[in-house]
Amino acid sequence: MITPRFSCSQTDTSVIVSMYCPSIRAAEVEINIDEMTLTVHVKPYFLRLNFSHALLEDDESSAQYDPSSGYLTITMTKESKGQDFKDLDLLAKLLAPRTTTHQPVIEVLSSDNGNESDLVSKTQGLSLEENLSLEQEEIKKAAKNDWQLPQQAPETLVSFETSLQKYYGFLNMHHGYLRHVIHTENEVNELGADAETCTVDERTKRRIDHEDEKWDGEHYMADYMDDEYIRGLLDWTHPLADGPFEYTEKENAEMLRLPRKEYIATPQQTHNLYLTLVTILYSYAYDARTTQLDPTPESAWTMCVLTPAFSALDPPNMRPTTGKEPLIFSQEEVIAALIPSYRRSLAFPLYRSFYLVDKCRTDVAGFLTKGRRMVMRCLLQMKDILDHHEVYHVYSKIWLNDFCLWISAYADDETLEKLGKVLAEIKIAKALIGWNLEELETAALESLERESDSDDLSSEDSDDFYHAPL
Repeated sequence: MITPRFSCSQTDTSVIVSMYCPSIRAAEVEINIDEMTLTVHVKPYFLRLNFSHALLEDDESSAQYDPSSGYLTITMTKESKGQDFKDLDLLAKLLAPRTTTHQPVIEVLSSDNGNESDLVSKTQGLSLEENLSLEQEEIKKAAKNDWQLPQQAPETLVSFETSLQKYYGFLNMHHGYLRHVIHTENEVNELGADAETCTVDERTKRRIDHEDEKWDGEHYMADYMDDEYIRGLLDWTHPLADGPFEYTEKENAEMLRLPRKEYIATPQQTHNLYLTLVTILYSYAYDARTTQLDPTPESAWTMCVLTPAFSALDPPNMRPTTGKEPLIFSQEEVIAALIPSYRRSLAFPLYRSFYLVDKCRTDVAGFLTKGRRMVMRCLLQMKDILDHHEVYHVYSKIWLNDFCLWISAYADDETLEKLGKVLAEIKIAKALIGWNLEELETAALESLERESDSDDLSSEDSDDFYHAPL
């Protein structure tokens, strides 16, 4: 079945869905409204949308088909007049399956065994101390008579793997995409032929080793002293969306092409996804600022090489969470998640300036505080660049496709805003990068002063020469 192009809008009393389904028979259209779910079926198209509030199919509801334009317009009545249906422009969220929670269907109301009921009531009547004493006496009797005491398996077992295959990508859902990576022109892959079998610890080690290998102190000093062009990049302002937000037709079409998936992430995985999102947006922000939002043939390489989750399959993996408290991001863990991005920005691209690197952090903070729609727009622009690259499109498949759907359907604007505020407040010290940046900057300034003094002396000698008598 084909998912048609569609758009949604609303009035105070109705929700309107407009579907593009040319060359159909209006008599064959099947429309069903079940509380918050709309289902439309007409060969070869099928559309199921899940809304945030209930809808009615009454006399005011209607469906009209215009053969000349090919659009089917469905008008549904809101159950509560004036209710605001949010996120009607997040098409991927409307298409996502509705999450259901299954409750136990069997409940024990009573027992016919009178003796057992008496025993239960007596046990419940005991105090905590009496229960503990009773339990200790039973344990002593069991040890004396060699009874088989209850046993429990350890809470954590030693991991045992029978396969060399390792998973990676969004929620570790993917594998096999890099099996033949050495036979492609993938210049960002840092795991070589072992991309499918490297453990998590090995990925981190190889990433750090490669960053240290590519680090060039002289290149950093040269950009530190000759920073006229970099200053221009620092003055550039990213055109963040202001006022009413509306996706373009191209962005809507791209969202409709996203996979139809349902994600069941643990609190720990959700926590790490937000931090991984920061590193991905950072790579986008760096390329956007250095190209001033005019992508070059090197843009795909730049964004991939600056993202640890792409180049080394090594996303942030932070502290465990219990899931009982709301998502909270400490400054320490946000800094830890960003340090690899800082290191890579100082080791790989053409421009290597700590001030430029730090400026991109504030760009990401601005994206996050704008909420899901702004983040989605950044990811779609990044995805468009990677999708059109003959090699790096693989990273769009294992990361960006899922991230775009997850952002629109599962991410939370309030959480994104909190994360953006933390990102705006943090200060990443140069000492955390690990390459003695402050010493190199001091040496560069001293070298510049020596050259200036030497030029002054040369100028005086030149004056003496020209004024010397013949």
